[in-house]
Amino acid sequence: MATTVWSKGQMLFGYSSRLHRATRRFSESGDKGWFRSVFAHKLDARKDAHSNLLSKKETSNLYKIQFHNVKPECMEAYNSLEAEVQTRLHQNQDYPCEVVGSWNTWYGEQDQAVHLWRYRGGYPALTECLKKLNNDKAYFEFRKERAKMLISRRNQLLLEFSFWNEPVPRLGPNIYEMRTYFLKPGTMIEWGNHWARAIMHRQENNEAIGGFFSQIGDLYVVHHLWAYESLQSREDTRSSAWLKDGWDANVYYTVPLIRSMESRIMIPTKSSPLQ
Repeated sequence: MATTVWSKGQMLFGYSSRLHRATRRFSESGDKGWFRSVFAHKLDARKDAHSNLLSKKETSNLYKIQFHNVKPECMEAYNSLEAEVQTRLHQNQDYPCEVVGSWNTWYGEQDQAVHLWRYRGGYPALTECLKKLNNDKAYFEFRKERAKMLISRRNQLLLEFSFWNEPVPRLGPNIYEMRTYFLKPGTMIEWGNHWARAIMHRQENNEAIGGFFSQIGDLYVVHHLWAYESLQSREDTRSSAWLKDGWDANVYYTVPLIRSMESRIMIPTKSSPLQ
């Protein structure tokens, strides 16, 4: 099968042409202040931490995301072991935690497992869960066995943006995309302000799963989680967003806030509540 390989120049040209359309639209509308706002944008002095300004007030959910790089020959055994432990924790009401979703990376970093956990009750629930796990002999044995299968692992503690959906179980089959943005320090509030408007353009196909920002671990990191029926559905959905008035502007103003970004296409494991 022939494969089309796009150069960086071609991709940047396509992207810049979209931004050019946004620029032209603003110029034609007579908004002469947009150019100055990009380079000399002023924000009101912050009076609270961005975690309090951007996260949901009606809930106190805390999320943990885990990235496990697995030895290639161990992936099947690793998935079986994780499914067994996750099921046991879900069935035990003494543990105030639940798995939101578990995936294996399909495109992106290979032989990688991604797990998203929710702690209803915030940091106290996390602390309670860790104390109980430290005294759980079966869990201790699980960790010893899992360690034999891993190359490396890392995690982050996250809060969810107030304007995103709360992740709920979903029937499949779906593929999932996790788009991760590494923002410039101090830009989280501005990012949230733009995406609170932008998210309305990405709801028609029920693709928006959840949006999170880091609290502990790598800081000023945002994760957006999307679900699609297929890679072609992903392409069609993302392309249609550019036809909606306002989407181009939100993209245009958020690009300067980003240091770097990455995308993972992920396949849910058999035990994942998000299928």
